[in-house]
Amino acid sequence: MQFLLAFIVAAPLLGAAAALLPAPPGLKGRSPEQAVLRHGVTVTGVILAAAIALTLGFDHDAPSRFQATTDISWIQALNVRIHLGIDGISLPLLLMTALLFFLCALYSYFKLPEGPSPKAFVALLLVLESGTLATFAVLDLLLFFLAFEMVLIPMYFLIARWGGAQRQAAAWRFILYTLLGSVVMLLGLLLIGLNSGTFDMVALASDNGRELTHTTQILAVLAIGIGLAVKTPMWPLHSWLPDAHTAAPTVGSVLLAGVLLKMGTYGFVRILLPVTPDGMATFAPYLGAFAAVGIVYGSLACLSLARKGNKGDLKRLIAYSSVGHMGFVLLGIASMTPTGVNGALFANIAHGLITGLLFFLVGALKDRYGTADLDTLAGATGAALYGRAPRLGALLAFAAVASLGLPGLAGFWGEMLALFGAFEPAEGLSRPAFLTYMAFGAFGTLLTAAYLLIVVRRVCMGDPKAQSAATGALADIQHYEFAAWTPLAALTVLAGLWPAVLLGLTDPAVQKLLAGGTS
Repeated sequence: MQFLLAFIVAAPLLGAAAALLPAPPGLKGRSPEQAVLRHGVTVTGVILAAAIALTLGFDHDAPSRFQATTDISWIQALNVRIHLGIDGISLPLLLMTALLFFLCALYSYFKLPEGPSPKAFVALLLVLESGTLATFAVLDLLLFFLAFEMVLIPMYFLIARWGGAQRQAAAWRFILYTLLGSVVMLLGLLLIGLNSGTFDMVALASDNGRELTHTTQILAVLAIGIGLAVKTPMWPLHSWLPDAHTAAPTVGSVLLAGVLLKMGTYGFVRILLPVTPDGMATFAPYLGAFAAVGIVYGSLACLSLARKGNKGDLKRLIAYSSVGHMGFVLLGIASMTPTGVNGALFANIAHGLITGLLFFLVGALKDRYGTADLDTLAGATGAALYGRAPRLGALLAFAAVASLGLPGLAGFWGEMLALFGAFEPAEGLSRPAFLTYMAFGAFGTLLTAAYLLIVVRRVCMGDPKAQSAATGALADIQHYEFAAWTPLAALTVLAGLWPAVLLGLTDPAVQKLLAGGTS
C-alpha cells in the first residue's frame, strides 16, 4: 500500500520523461507519433490499475485513518517532510483523477487535438497528472503548495498550444489569475506553519487550531481562501474559467472541470476546516453568500447563453454551469456540518463525472459540426440529434439531466446534502442567513433545470431531414468515444443509485476532521 501510493504520485513524472525519449524500434508501430500516444495510454492505464489496487487494499472499516503513509524528512531546516497518505476524503478524488486521465489519454490516441509535437502533449498530460494526484495525496502544507502549483504550467501550454480560437489570451488569463491567487495562498500557509511550528497537515488537524491565535486564523483563512477560491472557482473570482474552457482542447476542458477545480475545494476541506476552525467560522457566512450568489449567477449566465439568437457557445455554457455547481460545494463547506461537508465531497465527485462527460460530448459535437455555437448547432429546425445520431443525442440528454440533479443520478445527492447542511448550519453560525442561502440554492436548481432542458430541446430535437440537408451526414458515437464515455455514464448511475459507496468512505473521515482528530 505504501509503495502503491508513492508509485501513483511519482510514475507520471517518470512517464513524462520517457515520453520525450525516442521510442524503441520494436514499439514504434506505424509512426513515432502513434508510439508516444500509446505510451500515454499505457502509463495512465498502469496508474489507474494501481489506484484501483490501492482502493481494494484500503481498509474500508477505518476510512478516517490515514493509510498507505510515507513520512520521510526532506528539508530539516524548515521541518518539511515528504508525507503521503490517503483517507476516505482523498481516496475517491485520487481514483477519479486516475480514471479521467486514462480516459483522456485513450480519447487522445484516436482524436489528438491539432497542435505541436504529440511527444510534448503526452509529456504535459503526465506532468499534469502527477501534480493533481500529489495534491490529493500529500500531507505537508509546503508539498501541497508545490503540487498545487505544479499543474499550472502544463495546463497553460495545453490551452495555449493545443487550444482553439483566442487560446493565447485565455491561457494568459488562466495563469495570471491562478498564480496571483497562489502567491497569496503561500503567505497563508507560511503563516500557519511558522506560528504552529509544523507544516504537517495531520498534526495541525489534530491540534485543531489551538496553537494559532484568532487573528492568525483569520489572516490565514483570508490568504489561503483567496488562492483556493480562484482555483475552485468562486464567484466573483471565476472570470478566467469560461475563456479557458472555451479555448481549451476537449481533454483540457475535461481535466480542468473534472480534476483541477476539485483541488480548490479539497484545500478548503483538508486545510482550512480542521486547521483554522475559528477563522473559518468567522468567514463561513461570507463564503456561503458568495456560494449562493455564484449558484444563481452561473445559472442565469447559462440561461442567457442558451437563448436563441445570443450566439452562445455550448462549451462556454457548460463552463458557467460549473460556477453554479461548485457553488453548491462551497455552500456545503460553509455550513461546517458533517452533512454539508459530505454533500460537498459527493458533489465534487458527481461534478467531475458528469461535467467531464458533458465536455467530451460537446467536443464531439464541435468536431462534427465544426463549431460549438448553439445557434449554429440548432439551425432553423433544431439539430435533431435524436433522429440523426440517436446514441449521441441520448447520451447528451442523459448527461444534461444528470447535471440538473435528477434523483437516481449522481448530481442529486451532493446538492441535496449541501442544502440540508445550509438548513441546519454549525453552532454559532447564523441560521437565518444560511436559510436564505439555501433558498438561493434551491432557486438555482430550478434555473439549472431550465437552461439544460433548453439545450436538450435545441440540440437534440427538430426535423432530422431538414438539418441533414443543411449540414450533411452526422456520425454517431464511434468505438473510441464509447470506450472513453461509458465509464463516466456508468459511475454516474452507480453513485446515484448507491450513494452509500461514497458516503461510507467520506462520513467517518469528515466526522473526525470536524472534531479535530479526536473521534
